[in-house]
Amino acid sequence: MSSSAGSRVVVTGATGNVGTSVVRLLSEDPGVESVRGLARRTPQWSPPKTEWSAVDLGSDRENLVERFEGADAVIHLAWAFQPTHDPARTWRTNVLGGIRVFEAVAAAGVPVLVHASSVGAYSPGPKDHAVDESWPTHGWPDAAYCREKAYLERTLDVFERDHPEVRVVRMRPAFLFKWQSASEQRRIFGGRFLPGPLARPELLPFLPDIPGLRVQALHTDDAAEAYRLAVRSDNARGPFNLAADPPLDAAVLAELLGSRPVRLPRTAARSAIAAAWGLHLLPASPHLFDAVLRLPLMDCARARTELGWRPRRTATEVIQEFLEGLRQGGGMETEPMRGRKVG
Repeated sequence: MSSSAGSRVVVTGATGNVGTSVVRLLSEDPGVESVRGLARRTPQWSPPKTEWSAVDLGSDRENLVERFEGADAVIHLAWAFQPTHDPARTWRTNVLGGIRVFEAVAAAGVPVLVHASSVGAYSPGPKDHAVDESWPTHGWPDAAYCREKAYLERTLDVFERDHPEVRVVRMRPAFLFKWQSASEQRRIFGGRFLPGPLARPELLPFLPDIPGLRVQALHTDDAAEAYRLAVRSDNARGPFNLAADPPLDAAVLAELLGSRPVRLPRTAARSAIAAAWGLHLLPASPHLFDAVLRLPLMDCARARTELGWRPRRTATEVIQEFLEGLRQGGGMETEPMRGRKVG
């Protein structure tokens, strides 16, 4: 690990689920001199060595080069999940905004770019064994989230070819949760009126067992540690899978919740989600549901060997903490992460 790499770090999307964890870990790292957090709305939260700038990546009027000048690394986390009914709007923020970030990194002469890709960038893959970072990243075309993550993977292919002087790292994490993200994620995926207190095991005697629903999870702080290690390393480059064991399916979750798994046909589950989404009762789209059923399981050996990274929490511990956050209205003092109980 270098003593100078990453001493001045800029973080986009610094007030969200991943951003708050990354900013906190960087601010606690004695080898990091300063952190600049970029977000659409600057927070009251003020960790050590951190300054804030209000930036909207969906606008082409932002001068990102000015924000990046003098930085030793840029960590690009900013992402808009909604509105799922307006993919042109998320494309403008996520894809066009991401391209503006990449171009500004090169123009400002920043030597390190760490980009938040995702398991969602991967093409459909196996559920019975894990794949490494060489698995194709063409996403699931019907889901805007996957389509946008995959497009940025192709954009970075060209960026790395044209700018070999920039050390580019692509993080591909599993689904990320923490206590503080519970209220935000309830609003993003379940809707602002979904009662968090309903996340009690005694209210879930049966758990839908949907064919193909086997995914991986990771604590957001553990993912943030991988970002910190990537910034502070001189040699880390390329993609890294990030996930914790065990993979989560109906059997694992039913045991965790004390529920009984009940087989539910994929078409029935999708029809219910599609109906709720079509009526604007559910923010999560049926297209994302289709993608989740096809995501491969990821092998994280590369992150362990090249970054020295290990998740501190198991996937079941992550879900337990997240469910507790749902019940208690977990959150933080940033606008995206504000905590709120409903019901």
